[in-house]
Order: sequence, then C-alpha cells, then structure tokens
Amino acid sequence: MKLSEIKIVLPTLTNVSFQLPNGTMVPEHFHVTEVGSITKNFIDCGGTVRTEKVVNFQLWNANDIDHRLAPEKLLKIIGLAEQKIAIEDTEIEVEYQSDTIGKFGLEFNGSQFLLTQKQTNCLAQDKCGIPADKLHVNLSDLKVSPSCCTPGTDCC
Repeated sequence: MKLSEIKIVLPTLTNVSFQLPNGTMVPEHFHVTEVGSITKNFIDCGGTVRTEKVVNFQLWNANDIDHRLAPEKLLKIIGLAEQKIAIEDTEIEVEYQSDTIGKFGLEFNGSQFLLTQKQTNCLAQDKCGIPADKLHVNLSDLKVSPSCCTPGTDCC
C-alpha cells in the first residue's frame, strides 16, 4: 500500500486497526511512534547497485490501555512528515515489536489494515548460480527415440 492510498482510506474510517499475518490483532491501544522515510542503498550479490525507498510506520504498545489512535490523528502525523521531512509517495513498511522488530508490508481489506509478510530474495539469481525453476514434464509425454540396444541388435 502506498502513502497516497492510506491517505484516501483513513478519512473513511472510525478507528484504525492492524492485523498481523497470523490473524492476531495489534492491541487497540497501539501508538504510531514514527512516520518516516527509509532509503536503502546497497549492492546485490551480482554487483548491481540498487536503491529502495519506503515510508516507514512504527507501531508500539504502551501500558496506556485507554489510548486509541484516531484516523484524523494519523493523517495529521502523515501530513507533518510530508511537510517536515518530505516523505515521498512510496510503499509503506510497518515495523512492529514481537520477539524482535518485525518488518511488514501493508494492505487494506475494506475495514482494517493487514500487516503482510515480507520475504528476502536474491535479486541477481542469474549471476550467482541459482538454477532456474525446473520444467515439470510427465514422462509419459516424452517422445522416445529408438534405442540402439533393442532385442536382436547385437549391441550388448
């Protein structure tokens, strides 16, 4: 989900809720402690220099169980980030604390935000020896050429 998309959705909501990939809800009293921009400059294993940019939201839970983040408040925080640090309209990545800080993608299902799993990947598979996916073929579909070792050919 891009920043422009969440800005369209938030005014239509009465509350903001996030669901983890396992179906568990982030507690209602969460805080958005950061809205920022992260730029990652790196080189992949094939030698290609790359840049990735994301808008980052950090969710955090405190002991103030009566706290609720209103959609208008989140829009205000986003607006301040756009003014003060010039965040761009890029994909949103959400950080949330579990056993360690997890990074999630973000989607919306019509009523709540879904934190989606992110996976690592090799960006230069063709250069670092990762074989292409194997073609799956039924042996019965293969055309068989005549063998030199058929009965009566004296090859054995």
